[in-house]
Amino acid sequence: MDRGWGFLIGLLGAVWLLSSGHGEQQPPETAAQRCFCQVNLKRPCPFWNDISQCGRRDCAVKPCQSDEVPDGIKSASYKYSEEANNLIEECEQAERLGAVDESLSEETQKAVLQWTKHDDSSDNFCEADDIQSPDAEYVDLLLNPERYTGYKGPDAWKIWNVIYEENCFKPQTIKRPLNPLASGQGKSEENTFYSWLEGLCVEKRAFYRLISGLHASINVHLSARYLLQETWLEKKWGHNITEFQQRFDGILTEGEGPRRLKNLYFLYLIELRALSKVLPFFERPDFQLFTGNKIQDEENKMLLLEILHEIKSFPLHFDENSFFAGDKKEAHKLKEDFRLHFRNISRIMDCVGCFKCRLWGKLQTQGLGTALKILFSEKLIANMPESGPSYEFHLTRQEIVSLFNAFGRISTSVKELENFRNLLQSIH
Repeated sequence: MDRGWGFLIGLLGAVWLLSSGHGEQQPPETAAQRCFCQVNLKRPCPFWNDISQCGRRDCAVKPCQSDEVPDGIKSASYKYSEEANNLIEECEQAERLGAVDESLSEETQKAVLQWTKHDDSSDNFCEADDIQSPDAEYVDLLLNPERYTGYKGPDAWKIWNVIYEENCFKPQTIKRPLNPLASGQGKSEENTFYSWLEGLCVEKRAFYRLISGLHASINVHLSARYLLQETWLEKKWGHNITEFQQRFDGILTEGEGPRRLKNLYFLYLIELRALSKVLPFFERPDFQLFTGNKIQDEENKMLLLEILHEIKSFPLHFDENSFFAGDKKEAHKLKEDFRLHFRNISRIMDCVGCFKCRLWGKLQTQGLGTALKILFSEKLIANMPESGPSYEFHLTRQEIVSLFNAFGRISTSVKELENFRNLLQSIH
């Protein structure tokens, strides 16, 4: 047990350094080396129209200029290498259109492609942005860090309230503890909620814990990078201990805070497990981190595989085999409900009124959705061909970027918990 958690702490430090850009002897980077994340922050909210846009400067997102996006990404926005691009496009045309009927009309061919896209999306837990949209932009995540923006109150509460109340398998009669949009809650409501939660099947309990863990992780980020002081000349960001305590202290939250932190660790283990299982996909020779800089791409792939092998060797991985293990028909329906509920949450992120919060909310939600897709695709991953296109299982560039950035964020949260623990000990 000690060896396993010692390994985990070391891994956390390595991932935190990679994801945050911290560490020694880092070569200077230009924006052109960091503009990999492509998002559409202008998609309309599909659920309500009265979105209060955050007008604060800290809510804004600065996109990359077109000349800052690596050539390899601009020429192939979701594939992995020039050779793989050509091969996959040729095979897709032959297998999915020509092999059916070369005499199909153009209209019918478009319909077939739409069916194919629908089939591809049937395994996805998130509704991905349309990267071909003119509204899709590349973003340098280091220039747009996740931190406190001032977006709070009823508008922010509404987002999480809809997620919890309408997408976590909870009946309206069960009241969620410490819901800021509900009044008159007491200990009896809390006991009722957790009695209800414990009575759910393991899959639905896990779903709630993942959402709670994601919520907790985001709150840790905001507490760790809080606007402490603002003058005409500069802004000072840092750890806000009071904010952290209000969200997680056992007494101030009536016991709810520690539960949230346990769910944060649960989320970490789920994403860690997904990265260990997807290793074969990244080991395939056809996979390249294609940006146009061949030497740098090869070095980055070596570093990526090194980290994934380290993750694979972790001895205390979460065991997901108990999920969807009952009656096949019921398990299939439950898995589909699970997927659709999470997919709906990914759409709710387009309703966030703060663009920077929307950016990081979409990224982390899609990262978790990609992790779930990986966890429930074990057989498809095992049956991938050693070379050539993989039709049964594949990840888009969007999914890869979100997967690793989401893991970087949850890793940072665990690291920040240690920092807050040390700060709290120093003032008591």
